[in-house]
Parts: sequence; C-alpha cells; structure tokens
Amino acid sequence: MKRAVVFVIFFLILGFALAGLYWSQRRPKSAPVSANAILNMAADAQRDLSRIPMHFTRLSDEQEIAIGKELAARYATQTHKLSPEEEGLERYVTRVGYTVVLHAHRHLPYTFTVLPDHNMINAFSLPGGPVYIGEGMLDLMMSEDELANVLAHEIEHIDHYHCAERVQLEAKLRNLNLDVLGALLQIPLEFWEAGYHKDEEFEADREGMFLAVRSGYSPYGAVDTFERFAKLHDEYAIHAQSPEEELSELAIQSLNGYFRSHPLPSERLAQAKSIIAENHWEDRKTQKPFRVEYEVHNGEYAR
Repeated sequence: MKRAVVFVIFFLILGFALAGLYWSQRRPKSAPVSANAILNMAADAQRDLSRIPMHFTRLSDEQEIAIGKELAARYATQTHKLSPEEEGLERYVTRVGYTVVLHAHRHLPYTFTVLPDHNMINAFSLPGGPVYIGEGMLDLMMSEDELANVLAHEIEHIDHYHCAERVQLEAKLRNLNLDVLGALLQIPLEFWEAGYHKDEEFEADREGMFLAVRSGYSPYGAVDTFERFAKLHDEYAIHAQSPEEELSELAIQSLNGYFRSHPLPSERLAQAKSIIAENHWEDRKTQKPFRVEYEVHNGEYAR
C-alpha cells in the first residue's frame, strides 16, 4: 500500500512538471523557460520523493529521544571534564538555548553541550534533542544574537526531522535494526558532525532565523555569522586574502571541514539578507553582547 502511494505521488509530481513544460512551450516566447529551471524542478521533485518513505516510517518521538540519549552517552565518554570556567560558558549557552526552544514546534528534551576544544569550529545536533557547539565556534562570536541563531539552526535540524531521517537512512544503508541495543555503535560519531543536504542546510538557516526572531533575537546575528564565515572562507579555503588572525592547524582543518559540508557562506548570507528584506526586519539590528559573567564561590566559577 505504501509503495503504491509513493508511486502515485511520484507520477503526480512528474505529471505537473511535464504539464508545466508543455504549456511553457505553447506560450508566447517573450518569457522562455530555462533548462536550469526545469532541472531544478525535477531535482526538487526527486528530493521530496526520496523523503516520502521517511514520512510513512518516521521514528516516534520516543524512539528518536532514546537514540539521541544513546548517542549523547557516547559523546560524554569522549570529552574531558569541563573546567569551572567552561561550565559557566555551558550554562550561558544552555540559557540562550532554552530561550530559543520555547518557540520550537516540537517539544523535546533539548540539551546544550559545549565541547571544550578551541580548535572545533562547528556545531551539530543529534536526534531527539541534544545540541553541541564547539568552543572554537564560540570564540568567533561577538553577540548573543549570533549564538541564538546558530543554536536555532541546530534546533531546526531536529525540529524538521533532518536528524531523525538521517539516522533512518544510515541504518537502512548499513542494514541496522535501530531497535537492537548497541546497533548505533556502528555509526561513527563524526557522522553527526558533517553537514546535511544543501537544501536542508538552507532550510535550517531560514527556519532558524524565524525561530531566533520569535525568541526576541536579531536576524542580523545570522548575517554577522555568515559575513564572518565568508571572510574566513576567503582567507583559509580559497586563499583570496591573507588571514588577519592566525588559526592553529587543527582549527583550520576543522574550519575547512565545516566549509566542505555546508553551502557557501556567500549563498547563506544572500538568503539571510533576502529573508530580512522580505519580512521587513531591517529595523531589528540591535544585538545583545556576548557576555558570560562569573562569580567565584569556594574557588569555583558560578554564573
């Protein structure tokens, strides 16, 4: 039955695409249809079709949460104990994260973890709610609004089932039974640190901006982040200009890995500016400073 529904939807999409092409050829030639537009339409249809089976067999929230907890437990064994100062930073990230998730569509047990590595310029999420951000990514931030937009991006990967669909597809490719305890051990943790399909990254950017704005943050937090990444891309990926600030070799490797697995910063920046214009957010430029305040109690930092 499911297979029949998939084929029906496929042929409907194909039919609409062919009908559009047919009528475009019958119209006056004043508005020719480009081959790229047809190819993009076909690609969109193929991508949407590939996700249809996941909608029919999607993990329940309970299954997704259990998978996320199992993966998070593996990450916990691979990171060293946070220093008191890093604990204060993680509390700050968690506070901002909880402000943002209040406005997410799915009510899941979200958690926010700082990975104490200044060379890690990345952030990622796991099915069911865990969100991680490298200390190297935090080092680049100048405002709380930038942090909120990055966290919102990762939350939207969860909120829009990107994480859940990824684990389902990977399990299918590896012939894994996700109901069997320990099956996830065959999926390397680095798998989650890689970016998603270009369309899913753009979707997380777009929906993340809306989520951040609903949470009271400026959309220019996303703009500033993408402008900074565009500059770093010019300096370290294509070497179009000399770096103003030297990064360690490990940080450069992390940065280049991030660029390889995500759309070009210039493309993400263009989309962000377009969203601001479309929604008339030009007056929402005020941003909160990125500031973690610490107090010392018995030799320990406490926010």
